[in-house]
Amino acid sequence: MAEQSENLRHTPLYDLNVQLGGRMVPFAGYAMPVQFPDGIIKEHNHARDAAGLFDVSHMGQAILEGSNGHDPAVALETLLANDIQALAPGRTRYSQLLNEQGGIMDDLMVTRRADGPGLFLVVNAACKDADLAHIEKRLDGKASLTRIEDRALLALQGPAAAAVLARFAPDCGALVFLEQRAMEVAGVPCLVGRLGYTGEDGYEISVPEAEAEGLARRLLGEPEVKPIGLGARDSLRLEAGYCLYGHDIDTTTTPVEADLAWSISKRRRQEGGFPGDKIILQQFADGPQRKRIGLQPEGRSPIREGTPLADSSGQEVGIVTSGGFSPSCQGPVAMGYLPPALATPGTEVSAIVRGKAVPCRVVTLPFVPSRTVSTKK
Repeated sequence: MAEQSENLRHTPLYDLNVQLGGRMVPFAGYAMPVQFPDGIIKEHNHARDAAGLFDVSHMGQAILEGSNGHDPAVALETLLANDIQALAPGRTRYSQLLNEQGGIMDDLMVTRRADGPGLFLVVNAACKDADLAHIEKRLDGKASLTRIEDRALLALQGPAAAAVLARFAPDCGALVFLEQRAMEVAGVPCLVGRLGYTGEDGYEISVPEAEAEGLARRLLGEPEVKPIGLGARDSLRLEAGYCLYGHDIDTTTTPVEADLAWSISKRRRQEGGFPGDKIILQQFADGPQRKRIGLQPEGRSPIREGTPLADSSGQEVGIVTSGGFSPSCQGPVAMGYLPPALATPGTEVSAIVRGKAVPCRVVTLPFVPSRTVSTKK
């Protein structure tokens, strides 16, 4: 059932998004801009060529602190398979909350705070209430969770992002990919992390909600920066090969199947002790039954989520989980799942679109090279 507009929540940037001409749509319980007057293709290309400003304030933010002498990193590792104990202060790690079958309940970013005790968490908007309730219930007595309801979240992404943000926060250039620090941005106390969801260099900025619109206006006042909506955010993340929760990953997919095994360290693989560990460790040993892959379809027509994939004999063997037109590749791209025997780059399969077979080639992800900054310049 469609979300009723009168029940939708507003981010601190709602009025600005409307004033900028954003076409507002329901998304994860919020009224969010899917595009601005320039349109999705121009917004996408602008984020690849200069800098785009995204309102991601619908995401959930929280702080997890240890209780009764417990280390919050040790406590959180009972809910996910990633190495949180190894995080240095100010460092961020991509992680996945797991169920007892090793399925992904949500993916999230975990930062060991450099400006205080505990861990800073950012979870997906659609899952945040369930995620935070799950963490609170499972870690009761070991850690306490403080939901952050009074801060907005902005993402500044693109090759010009660092130069733009440095005009307001000169220290931001010292950050490398997956590093976060507290710093003033245009005189506003913020948490600034060098990360994002586009494959570009850029930052996510947690800012007090009362200051969010003013800061967004300052950034949008720079000649390199334009507002970007959800439409271009999705095409950018698809080109970058990033999973969209509820589409490319969900409670039925494990990190190994989703080609996210790189996020599970050697120590966690050896020790286990996380939900679904027997299933996931068995998949490490024997290989999964399916694997997430990139697809390059022939022709110009995108293939969409839910499209079946067939082998050379016409047997359905997989499914598309994300697909669309790639402005950077000037053609359709997609992600989906196939048996490991068909997941090798260069393999030819078919997407079955309205009964017709569309030839596709398995390709290496990402579709465009990452431009994140992993070393100090």
